[in-house]
Amino acid sequence: MPPRRKLSDLDRGRAIGWLLDSVAARQVAQRLAVAPSVIIRLKQRFHATGRVQERQRSGRPRVTTRREDRFIQRQAMQQRMATANIRQRLQATTNTVVSGQTIRNRLHNFGLRARRPVRGTTLTANHRAARRAWCTQHVRWQRQQ
Repeated sequence: MPPRRKLSDLDRGRAIGWLLDSVAARQVAQRLAVAPSVIIRLKQRFHATGRVQERQRSGRPRVTTRREDRFIQRQAMQQRMATANIRQRLQATTNTVVSGQTIRNRLHNFGLRARRPVRGTTLTANHRAARRAWCTQHVRWQRQQ
């Protein structure tokens, strides 16, 4: 199994503590089961910024917070067929304007996908009579027949 590439906040603090206590970067990496390059980058970041937290990454910021995401999920679970109104309810309660695509993305992340109930064809009285007649003819058939 390849070593981890990320460290938790606790492990980052431990690593910096060990490095400040003059423990070699390779030994720290072995103790935390990560690649030595992870520890070396952590040490460089700590000396440059004085912090061990990861810096903010580039990319589009999320429009919704985790709390709003939970609201979307809860609304979808409570009213399974009314997903079109989730956007309006979110705007009314949290004053957050999102697109329909954002709602679909959040629901997809939660494992909720669009489903349409399948409905069979309607059987007329003639259909039912024909099926009943077929069943009565074949009621004594064996599995092999």
